[in-house]
Amino acid sequence: MSFAAPAPRCESFQVRLSASDDFDAWRDAARQAVMGNISPGRIFWTEPGQGGDLFASGEALPQPSPDAARPHVSREFLQLAQKAALHSDPQRFALLYSLLWRLQRHPKLLEDAADLEVRRLHELARTVRRDIHKMRAFVRFRAIEEPDGGERYIAWFEPEHHILRANAAFFVNRFTQMRWSILTPRGSLHWDGETLSEGPPASRDEAPGDDAAEQLWRRYYASIFNPARLKVGAMLKEMPRKYWKNLPEAALIPELVAGAQAREAAMVEQGKTLFVEERPKSLKAIAEQIQACRRCPIGCNGTHAVAGEGAKGAALMVVGEQPGDKEEELGRPFIGPAGQLLRSHLEHAGIDDKSAYVTNAVKHFKFVQRGKRRLHQSPTAGEIDICRWWLESEREIVQPQLVLALGASAARGMLGKTVSVQKVRGEPLALAGGGELWITTHPSYLLRLQDEGRAAEERKFAADLRKVVGRLAELAG
Repeated sequence: MSFAAPAPRCESFQVRLSASDDFDAWRDAARQAVMGNISPGRIFWTEPGQGGDLFASGEALPQPSPDAARPHVSREFLQLAQKAALHSDPQRFALLYSLLWRLQRHPKLLEDAADLEVRRLHELARTVRRDIHKMRAFVRFRAIEEPDGGERYIAWFEPEHHILRANAAFFVNRFTQMRWSILTPRGSLHWDGETLSEGPPASRDEAPGDDAAEQLWRRYYASIFNPARLKVGAMLKEMPRKYWKNLPEAALIPELVAGAQAREAAMVEQGKTLFVEERPKSLKAIAEQIQACRRCPIGCNGTHAVAGEGAKGAALMVVGEQPGDKEEELGRPFIGPAGQLLRSHLEHAGIDDKSAYVTNAVKHFKFVQRGKRRLHQSPTAGEIDICRWWLESEREIVQPQLVLALGASAARGMLGKTVSVQKVRGEPLALAGGGELWITTHPSYLLRLQDEGRAAEERKFAADLRKVVGRLAELAG
């Protein structure tokens, strides 16, 4: 590479960018600086609102020699740099230039995951991508009437980084037919259905309050809130509290979270009270009656119910989630790929599957049609709770000493509440009415894993079954 003659060592330069998100201007100046052999310590980058460097010359960057080689970087670096340039870190442009400079000498620098500057680049890009996603997810428009009688939709958002213009195309494409404005402390965007324009920074007071549609939205949000699937930690990770003030539904969240446990219990009780008739007196009666069960959407999807299989008085009752495609077709539980894997593990652990009673928490096959294939869909908490009546009827007749639940759905079917399989697996839980419940993963989970991950999980699964065998021997003794 040929460089221009270096400027005097004491001389430094200042590059003023016209906008905080002006990546193109940075790229042009950075290319010129590299070709002029200006090291990172001699160039200072400033953006609107920042003061200049007292020791920079203030002169324009020197023109490189005609034969100076243009800098080369990978597409990966350009993509990361474009995102990182939108970060609010005032040192981001200096970081990008330092990396650009070093990449000319070490083209594979980005492969060094231990390099501090490389790690910082990835961190800035990742944070910006998350901010872009949050803006797309949490912008809420409110309708106002314009002088011409039409409607304009106004949204207020507070981005952490300079992402407003980077998100403009998304909102134009998503809301092409609307007239809208997005106001932020960093600037504003306005779309009239044909032209996108930019405006100055705004304040929260300039955005309208609630509109008529928000009451409807809040009612809908409350109606679909499922307390049985509530995970507060996961919710806060995806929807941090700082965004709540812009979301009309956020006002409902504390109350919904506080009442989640009570609402979940009510759902379970509702599932119980749907069955007011006398319980079946035999396994044969259960097998006949579940064919006519239409108390949940799964029972109404046109499939045949699959009854449990095994003898009354079996010491071990094995409960899965629901029958699969093969099980529904042939009318027998656990004969598909997951069932074959289960039976293989039971045999290896010393359990004769013919001496156990095997069944499912949900008796019909829930699926979604994809061409000629029927793809499994997990049952909802409400559907599991409704079907508990049949499962409890089976247990009342079989009277097993030990119940082995395979997966979270089966565990909920036995307990009436959701538990973490990984936290409770391999340890006995007392069941109402007597007997013990042991919980482990479902064989279908093992089938989805690959290579070493599957081998490790199969070892855990086998260890759980050995504990069950040992416990059955203790109970028999």
